[in-house]
Amino acid sequence: MSWKEFSVYTTNDAVEAVSYLLNEYGANGVVIIDKRDVEKAESHQQYGEIYDIQTNDYPNEGAQVKAYFHEDDHWESQKNKLEMAVKNLEEYNIPLGSLSFETKTVEESDWENEWKNYFHVHKVTNRITIVPSWETYDGAENELLIHIDPGMAFGTGTHPTTVLSLQALEKLIKQNDVVLDVGVGSGVLSIGACLLGASHVYGYDLDPVAVKSAAMNRKLNGLDSNITLEKKDLLKGNLIRADIVVSNILAEILVDLVDDAYQALHPGGYFITSGIIQSKISLVEDKMTAAGFTILNKVQMEEWISIIAQKKG
Repeated sequence: MSWKEFSVYTTNDAVEAVSYLLNEYGANGVVIIDKRDVEKAESHQQYGEIYDIQTNDYPNEGAQVKAYFHEDDHWESQKNKLEMAVKNLEEYNIPLGSLSFETKTVEESDWENEWKNYFHVHKVTNRITIVPSWETYDGAENELLIHIDPGMAFGTGTHPTTVLSLQALEKLIKQNDVVLDVGVGSGVLSIGACLLGASHVYGYDLDPVAVKSAAMNRKLNGLDSNITLEKKDLLKGNLIRADIVVSNILAEILVDLVDDAYQALHPGGYFITSGIIQSKISLVEDKMTAAGFTILNKVQMEEWISIIAQKKG
């Protein structure tokens, strides 16, 4: 089968928003090629290790976001809509830089191998290491391994927003906690929460392909009985009470989640959020405070910020 590879060349700051938008417009997979990965590898500043970096595959600056769509008679119309939608992100103060687009046709076998070129064993916290399903890695004593097959590209667990979420879970989670993972993606946070001691995790995502990807990774890690997955719009209609709610999604969507997250938590429970850029911090903090949360901590990695809040006990 042939696919259309739609590439967006933009700034590092815009990667998350562009990726989310392309998924919303029906992408069957997204690959992010970020120039900073090369810079980190050269300066040894990254968490963990990245192997076999091929610098010629990376843009000279910024990042390239590649999305894959079925090739059909409506492609030209769809491509125009995609370009317009990406350009409109500037209305949300997202810096797009010297934006450009590129389209080419690829065979399915080429697309399936994209992940293997850029995704390798990666240590993301003091205890947790992400391991691609096609690599062999035994790990050290007490090291927690999350085995991941990105599938339709809903996250490898190595993006700063995911790393921040995993680090927060590592600090806050207690044995037998119940966790709600809102925007489950590939299931990295749900799996990490279980490995850290959660008795059960409920993972929700509006995109059925994300739920399918998470289910595949749940099985890969032997956690079918520990993680419940469901197609759901944030926490609307949720009846589960939890000790921790974790959500790695954009700030504009987080604000719609805050009130339901407060209701879902036991007194003293924690709300871990990520995917926030500096200009959106006050938007999220103000909403959290108004809902009754106490802001405990803010942690930054690169341009991304995680907020940890607590429901009054």
